[in-house]
Amino acid sequence: MAQAIQKITLSAARDIPFNKLVLSQQNVRKIKAGVSIEDLAEDIAHRGLLTSLNVRPELDDDGNETGIYRIPAGGRRYRALERLVAQKRLAKTAGVPCIVSKGETLEVEDSLAENLQRVSLHPLDQFRAFQTLREQGLGEEEIAARFFVSVATVRQRLRLASVSPRLLDLYAEDEMTLEQIMAFSITNDHVRQEQVWDTISRSHSREPYYIRRLLTETAIRASDRRAVYVGIEAYEAAGGVTMRDLFDQDQGGWLQDPALLEQLVMEKLKADAEAIRISEGWKWVEAAFDFPYGHTSGLRRVYGEQAEMTEDELARYDATRAEYDKLDAEYAEADEYSEATEQKLEELGAELDRLNERPYVFDPQEIARGGVFVSLGASGELKIERGFVRPEDEPKAEIDPSADDDNDSSDHRSDLPATRAAGGEGTQPDGEDETIKPLPDRLVLDLTAARTIALRNALANNPVIAFVAVLHAFVLKTFYVYGSDSCLEVTLQSARFSQTPGLGETVWAKEIDQRQEGWGQDLPKDPNDLWDFLIKLDEVSRQALFAHCASLSVNAVIEPWNKRTRAIAHAEQLASSIGFDIVEAGWTTTADNYLGRVTKARILQAVREAKGDQAAELIGHLKKTDMAREAERLITGCGWLPEPLRMTNGEGSIDNAVGDDAVEPDQAETTEIRDLPAFLLEEPETSSDGAGDTESETDDEHLVAAE
Repeated sequence: MAQAIQKITLSAARDIPFNKLVLSQQNVRKIKAGVSIEDLAEDIAHRGLLTSLNVRPELDDDGNETGIYRIPAGGRRYRALERLVAQKRLAKTAGVPCIVSKGETLEVEDSLAENLQRVSLHPLDQFRAFQTLREQGLGEEEIAARFFVSVATVRQRLRLASVSPRLLDLYAEDEMTLEQIMAFSITNDHVRQEQVWDTISRSHSREPYYIRRLLTETAIRASDRRAVYVGIEAYEAAGGVTMRDLFDQDQGGWLQDPALLEQLVMEKLKADAEAIRISEGWKWVEAAFDFPYGHTSGLRRVYGEQAEMTEDELARYDATRAEYDKLDAEYAEADEYSEATEQKLEELGAELDRLNERPYVFDPQEIARGGVFVSLGASGELKIERGFVRPEDEPKAEIDPSADDDNDSSDHRSDLPATRAAGGEGTQPDGEDETIKPLPDRLVLDLTAARTIALRNALANNPVIAFVAVLHAFVLKTFYVYGSDSCLEVTLQSARFSQTPGLGETVWAKEIDQRQEGWGQDLPKDPNDLWDFLIKLDEVSRQALFAHCASLSVNAVIEPWNKRTRAIAHAEQLASSIGFDIVEAGWTTTADNYLGRVTKARILQAVREAKGDQAAELIGHLKKTDMAREAERLITGCGWLPEPLRMTNGEGSIDNAVGDDAVEPDQAETTEIRDLPAFLLEEPETSSDGAGDTESETDDEHLVAAE
């Protein structure tokens, strides 16, 4: 006969006055965690006590109930009720729902079981619950207030709930991590989310950063200068969509429609450029997102003069400067840091800078013939380059200052005797009257040749003036496109390298431009006044100006048709002499400037050389684009350089950089291999017809191509 199953009898529930309840010392919860007592009290006040307290009657020595009940499980709820009673929001005698235990188990056991047997809500259930509340009409702020979380937390959980249902089901089955779901929440495009998951599920890389990269690979960061210039608001008003990462620093997010952004940039650029032309009166204005490096080559530049301060501005400047100096002196003697003082000094400094940044006033005639280049700066600000004059807009006298002299010379030549025209000595025939006639050309040539030789000798004995003379020729070429000629037949050529994108935004190009503009403001506007200016200039400034002009002629570019091994060897000597190191100068190998432009084998070679074989193996399975980005991350800070940027280890002279005719062929080849990188040893891609060109001829071709 089967034994009857013993039935379970549950403890009875009843309301017990709050003043009859006390905490049990056997409660296992000793450490504060989770929702605060204050928030729990507010929650009970809002929706009541959702879970009864577990209590036991307190007995006297005879085993009789005293009417007091101990609470082994539910201590935080009791503390919350206690707070409401203290705030007089709950009566002391208010009934509290309680489960009265029969005492068949230990109190500490009940306390432990209540906390251990409780299963935390799955995050997905919480996300969906928040979503349901919003669908039922509750706003984000109201949900946050009711559950004592921040509005940002509510938005995060709502965003997670909006991920593709297919991916959420995978998360519910523990086939996907919460961090991965957070990465997928960047976009609301469920199709794209699922495509990316299908891609990464077949690969070894499922890291959240990789998911984010795939989802944003065709988007533009909000920190991009184009986005900063247009503004996110204008972009979204035009119908653009912005992706935001609510779980990581996203620098404003990503703009999903690059084509729309480019359109808005050009429209705004053209409008701003036209406004500058109309308001300032320039003859022409050109607008572009970016101009190639050297785009102003061949154009004369005029510089305006900074406007003087008005009396009111000068008075305000003096008062601000006095206040700044006084506050700065007092703060220097203070013992403690003061945020208010720091802020005040910053405000005063900004006001001084604003007053000092005076607009430049240009000659109206120059404005009428000149123009402006308008582009985007690195931070999304307008980059305005004013005062450029095209050759066709130059006054005729400025284009050809010697035109009148040439005409006079022609008239003189028409009066010359036939012997002169025939190239004779040009002596005047006998029997001529005593009228003074122009000197024969040959005589003039002979006389001035003698003077030239004597002047050469004298200049050689005056190094200071020789330096000034060369500097004068350099400055004329650098700053005065149509300026006066120099008697020194020295040339200064500057290749433009316009074919290389992004050069103008490098820190080096910006420093060069700053020097060029600084000197342009200081130099006299009339080139005929330049000599006197240079003579009066102090030695340090002359040397700085000379170095600036000379630096613009440096050309260490290697091109397929012109590898210029002697010049490259000299460039290395020059770099060594001035202690130049391109890594210290700020070069970093990136996906944009190298890794993304070479083969996968080259990428792996770079990582292997920089970080070792193991690091290269980690990225060997990736696609080229992803491999380049990962390689950039791996080698950043290592100082690794592509082969064309490395200094050679050879100690030979410039002549040793290429084989000399006096050196045996085998020896020449060995010398080249020792002193030069491998890329310099490749044969130029030219026809055999050009094999006999001299290096100077090749250099000329290079410069023509560069321009």
